[in-house]
Amino acid sequence: MAILERTRGQSNPAVLLHHESLPGIVFVALGAAVSFFAHRLVPGVGVLTWAVLLGAVAANVGAYPQVCRPGVQVATKRVLRIGVVLLGLSLSVGAVAHLGVPVIGLVVVTLVTTLGVTYYVGGRLRMGAPRRLLIATGFAICGGSAIAAMEETAGADEDDVATAIAMVTLCGTVLMVAMPLLHHPLGLSATQYGIWTGASVQEVGQVVGAASSAGAAAVGVAVVVKLTRVLMLGPVVAVVGMLQRRRPAETSAAVARPPIVPLFVVGFIVCVALRSIGAVPTSWLGPLGTVQNLALAAALFGMGTAVHLRSLMRSAGPAVVLAVFATLLVAGVALLGVYAVA
Repeated sequence: MAILERTRGQSNPAVLLHHESLPGIVFVALGAAVSFFAHRLVPGVGVLTWAVLLGAVAANVGAYPQVCRPGVQVATKRVLRIGVVLLGLSLSVGAVAHLGVPVIGLVVVTLVTTLGVTYYVGGRLRMGAPRRLLIATGFAICGGSAIAAMEETAGADEDDVATAIAMVTLCGTVLMVAMPLLHHPLGLSATQYGIWTGASVQEVGQVVGAASSAGAAAVGVAVVVKLTRVLMLGPVVAVVGMLQRRRPAETSAAVARPPIVPLFVVGFIVCVALRSIGAVPTSWLGPLGTVQNLALAAALFGMGTAVHLRSLMRSAGPAVVLAVFATLLVAGVALLGVYAVA
């Protein structure tokens, strides 16, 4: 699917920054800044959602200069990995344990069910393994950040990443708007509603937007439940990596297999451990959180520029079907879990 306009020879993240990359770096930095400004104007839409949307708008209205493309591709991969590593500082094992075994079990069952069933249904739709794995991971765990973490392990290409990012952004935004309308008709308390949104919605900003209609208590519960899903990112990538390495090589001259766990995912796990044991001073968490949000916003803005709506609408039918299915699946399984726990 021709969603992306590739720039040959410039997508390697190991390329050192030089004058050809600077316009693209400045472009994604400006995109991140505008995303923060847009979030201030419309707080109900998270910064990362704004970043993807604005990147897609820039690409589709001709506001993405050709000179920026090499730098955007380099910066997107590098900066996104920094953001994923720092995301680990948002998580504390103690805060997750405080939820209790039933809620943690609900999160695990919802995640595993969404991941496995979505991947299976994608296969029935004759979708390639990398693309359906990215879509399943994005819906099951944490949207764009999870897709980026799984990209190398899945062996995905740029089209796969762009499609998965577009699907989780679109469906996550729809969930953020729709779930508050279902809060009272479903008879959920504020705490139950917070658990449901945290276990269902993709991006943290979208979770906050969906839960805020039920008050601060619901938002607090929703964020901790959501971060519990994020905590599963490292183990899921590791398990998929081991399964990929056990598959026989397609040819005797096959390229080197990806690592079981990419180095930046190891960094994410280390940051979770440092936060959990109190090795990071509390006074550092605010500034580091800001850096994390800026890095993820810049990277997801860059990813958004890879989404070309005409091509997406013309040839992404199976991905749309799978995304809608995954949205209903994760929300439905999580809701059943909330009723069971209650």
